[in-house]
Amino acid sequence: MKKCGKWEFNMDTACVEMKRLDGTILAIDTLAVEREFVETWLDRRELDYLIYNDPDAYADLVLNGDVKEYLDTVRQGQ
Repeated sequence: MKKCGKWEFNMDTACVEMKRLDGTILAIDTLAVEREFVETWLDRRELDYLIYNDPDAYADLVLNGDVKEYLDTVRQGQ
């Protein structure tokens, strides 16, 4: 996907969103991602950190299907 904007967390919708140049909005439902991948509060903490501090990296993880691999790697380091 060609990058055409910056991902930002929208607290009102609990989504990480990007407004495209044509006015459409791409949204990732963070609650749905958590339901799918979070096993412990530490997993939730890791994803929350990305959501608030680096939404571009969060979107990259989700869109490339790397969330489980990322959380598995983080768990090994703890």
